[in-house]
Amino acid sequence: MTGMDRPRRLRRTPAMRRLVAETSLEPRHLVLPMFVADGLDEPREISSMPGVFQHSMDSLRKAAVEAVTAGVGGLMLFGVPRPEDKDPEGSQAADPEGILNRGLRALVSEVGGSTVVMADTCLDEFTSHGHCGVLNAEGAVDNDATLQRYVDMALAQAATGADLLGTSGMMDGQVGAIRAGLDAAGYSDTGILAYAAKYASAFYGPFREAVGSSLQGDRRTYQQDAANRREALRELELDLAEGADIVMVKPAMAYLDILREVADRSPVPVAAYQISGEYAMITAAAQNGWIDRRAAVLESLLGIRRAGADFVLTYWATEAAHWLA
Repeated sequence: MTGMDRPRRLRRTPAMRRLVAETSLEPRHLVLPMFVADGLDEPREISSMPGVFQHSMDSLRKAAVEAVTAGVGGLMLFGVPRPEDKDPEGSQAADPEGILNRGLRALVSEVGGSTVVMADTCLDEFTSHGHCGVLNAEGAVDNDATLQRYVDMALAQAATGADLLGTSGMMDGQVGAIRAGLDAAGYSDTGILAYAAKYASAFYGPFREAVGSSLQGDRRTYQQDAANRREALRELELDLAEGADIVMVKPAMAYLDILREVADRSPVPVAAYQISGEYAMITAAAQNGWIDRRAAVLESLLGIRRAGADFVLTYWATEAAHWLA
C-alpha cells in the first residue's frame, strides 16, 4: 500500500516520541500547595488526602527544602489557625503574628530566592463562618467591605517577603484594590496571582478538612457557576485590567476547556490548580489497585499543561519532580 499516511512512524521508539513531543512537563512547571497549622509539634496527615499534611513550623521548613531541592517552581502556603482564633472578620489573617504570616516568613527565610513563595490571600480559613469575606447584617458576603480586609491581609503578606499573593476570594474588584494598596504602601514589586476563574466545585471537599474550614452554607454567590464559560473570560479581562501578573483557573481537570480558552487569550502566564478532590480520586483509585498511580499522576499533569497551563499547583509537586528528574 502506497500513499497511506503513517503517523505511527513518529511514535515508533521512545527516542522518536521524545523528539516530537509537543508538550513538556518539568519540575519547574509544578507548584506545591502547603498547609501550616497553629499549635502543631508534628505534621498531621489529612485523612481525605493521604500523603498530604498539615505542617508544624519545623516540618514546613523541611518539606519546603525537599521541594526546592527537587526543583519545583514554587510553594503556595495556606494557614490553619486554631478554632478559637477565628472570628467573623478573619482578623488573624492580617496579624503579623498569625499562623500564615509566620509560616510565610519561615519559607522566605528558608528557601526565599531559590523558589517563588506564594501566599493565599483569602479569609476563609480565618473566619468563624468559613466564608471568603465579611458578612453583612443579612448574612450575605459584603463584597466592598471584604476588599479592605483583603488589602490589610495583602499588606501583611507583602511584609513577610512573599513573592506572589494568590487572590482566591472571587470578590469583584479584588485585584485592583490589592494592587492599589500594595503600590501605595511601597510594595510595587509584590506580584498578584489572580484566581480569575474559580468555580464553585464539589471537588473542594478534602480541602475543607485540610484548612479546618468552618464553612456554613456554600460559596455560590461569589465563586463561578460550573455551567458558565463566557463568564470566565469576562473575569479574566477584569483581572487583567486591574493589574494581575498571573491568572489562574481552578479546578483544573473538570475545566480544561476553560483553561484552554483562558490560555489562548491571556497575555500573562496562566496557572491551573489540580485541587484536593482530583488528588483524592486518583489516590483512592490507585490504593484500590484500579489504576497505575504514577502513570495517572503524570498523565493528569501533562493534560493540564497541554490545555494551556504554564504551571500547575499540585499536591504531587515534590514527588512528581523527583520522578521527572
